[in-house]
Amino acid sequence: MKRLLLFLVFVSLISCKTQSISTNDNANASAVKGDTVTIANKDLEYEVTIIDPGFSSWLASRSYPRGYHSELYLEDKNRLYVSEWNNRALQPSRYNPNLYEMQINYDSNIHYGYEVNYLIYNYMVYFQNKYNQRLFGIVPPR
Repeated sequence: MKRLLLFLVFVSLISCKTQSISTNDNANASAVKGDTVTIANKDLEYEVTIIDPGFSSWLASRSYPRGYHSELYLEDKNRLYVSEWNNRALQPSRYNPNLYEMQINYDSNIHYGYEVNYLIYNYMVYFQNKYNQRLFGIVPPR
């Protein structure tokens, strides 16, 4: 079982199984009490949980709709954003360690599916706008 957990200040990937399986068709998104957003496939191969006050309402009202960007676009952006995030997590004296507590183990060779990539991408956009951070390139002002 692989779970991708993404928190405001606590980001980690928990992996218990080495096999990668596509989650594109089996993804299910739900918002939960306490401003938590969870996306998981039926087999729970990959799961993204984001706990950040305001993210649920931002996702519902200000993010681009599903299907606006291709899955390839989301994967490319996530690879760039996560790479810069990880660089910053490794430099706590240079970057705020309260924002970048841990590295994200996002493997671009694993097919996480559209919903997982969509959620990670939108959280990265939200994070950059909310905390005035620039991980890579121009961030959509949403």
